[in-house]
Amino acid sequence: MKLKLIALCALLTLGAGAQAKPFKWTSSSDIATWDIHSQNNALQNGIHAAVYESLVYYNSRTFKIEPVLATSWNQLTPTQLRINLRTGVKFHDGSAFTADDAVYSIQRAMAKTSNFAVYAQGIDKVVKVNANTIDIITKGPNPVLLNQMTELRMMSKAWAEKNNSVEPKDIKTKDENFAHRNAMGTGPYTLKEWKQDQRLVLAKNPNWWGSMDSNVTEIIYSPIKADATRMAALLTGEVDFVLDPSPQDLPRVRQNSSLKVMDGVENRTIFFGMDQFRPELVGSNIKGKNPLKDLRVRQALNMAIDADAITRVTMRGLGQPTNALVAPQVAGWNESIHKRPAVDVAGAQKLLADAGYKDGFEVDFACPNNRYINDEEICQAVTAMWSRIGVKAKLRTLPLVTYFPMIQRYEASIYMLGWGVPTFDALYSLQSLVRSVGTGGDGNYNVGRYSNPKLDAVIDRIKTETDPFIRPRLLTEALQIASDDVSHIVLHNQIIPWAMKKNIEAVHRPDNRIDWRLVKVN
Repeated sequence: MKLKLIALCALLTLGAGAQAKPFKWTSSSDIATWDIHSQNNALQNGIHAAVYESLVYYNSRTFKIEPVLATSWNQLTPTQLRINLRTGVKFHDGSAFTADDAVYSIQRAMAKTSNFAVYAQGIDKVVKVNANTIDIITKGPNPVLLNQMTELRMMSKAWAEKNNSVEPKDIKTKDENFAHRNAMGTGPYTLKEWKQDQRLVLAKNPNWWGSMDSNVTEIIYSPIKADATRMAALLTGEVDFVLDPSPQDLPRVRQNSSLKVMDGVENRTIFFGMDQFRPELVGSNIKGKNPLKDLRVRQALNMAIDADAITRVTMRGLGQPTNALVAPQVAGWNESIHKRPAVDVAGAQKLLADAGYKDGFEVDFACPNNRYINDEEICQAVTAMWSRIGVKAKLRTLPLVTYFPMIQRYEASIYMLGWGVPTFDALYSLQSLVRSVGTGGDGNYNVGRYSNPKLDAVIDRIKTETDPFIRPRLLTEALQIASDDVSHIVLHNQIIPWAMKKNIEAVHRPDNRIDWRLVKVN
């Protein structure tokens, strides 16, 4: 009987192993670091979420906030949130997750070198109540604090201290800490291998505290920049899934009986920022002044762009032209702000002439070439459109890993950026992109250093406004001010298709993020 039981267990184990499969996927760019508080980048955050967990997270089907490393929370006062932590959770090295780690991780996100201070917006301090409870004390009421917490992943305090990673890696420098190339979280997968720009391998964590509806034991990610090569990898079966299929190849994928496409609208808006800080633009033929400081110039640049043509031709329909800094799913969005101005080359030329630039001007123009759908092609099209009004944009394109540190060093005159909204509340965009550069996440991606005191005042009021009628009006008011002032030149909201083999199951999320707990390879 004992031998029969052993044999039966062996068969069951073999059967379970046969069902478990690797998940091979690709997109056009790689992550820049494994330090979870260093660079706020959507692709990277989604990959990190397989290894490092947050206290709360969005449910992928309902997008309601659900417990993860927290089990419950209670707003004790308007400025005191008590969070009860999950017990029995272990980091990948077997050490216990405790309140000390939660306090440390949130404080680390607030550090000077962190790019995640915007998610800690409004937090005054974090206090340990006991081994399994913390209090978050805010400077004022914060109606989106839990939304912000979805992006604050937890790190072991002891591991960080042991490995000289107490402070986040500074994205603006080439200096590295241990956490840059190594990872140790509580999540369902562990970091097995990372060769930047080549290969990333995650292995299933057999000691994970949770349960998941997935049979994937190994996640293998291979960044492939070239559209044709990336799609060929799917068509030949080299990969199972493409996060960012090229628009021109989608018809072929849809017609292939062994493949499928999942479509969804992303809450990401693509736009251009402008250096509105320097008294003189670097590399421009205009000396002694900065044309981009003039509202008429910014209006002219916006009016010269045919966003409908870009969506139709360059994006193959995978875009929604807009003039609003946030997508329709985000609180504060308004139809009146959404409508772009009509394309008017003559009107744009007149505005430039009125501003003193009848012959146009030269300007540096920087774009990524492997981050957003057809990003380089979009910038090439816009360069041609601006040339019609006499603006000579000197286009340079860079890969993601060097592009983002460059713009955060304020080294671009006009730059492309795509901005998703993890909190689904416009404050996240307003504070990050148009609030004057300051502390606590203010202007952390305002790399054109735009500044408008009136707008700052509205944004600062929004931070603590909880009235359900007043808050939406303030959000819309702030977005309208930014639009009227052309703080940024907005192009479109991305529409994201995922291409995959027929045997792959996944849940499409509006933040363009894979939920690793729900992926199946049948």
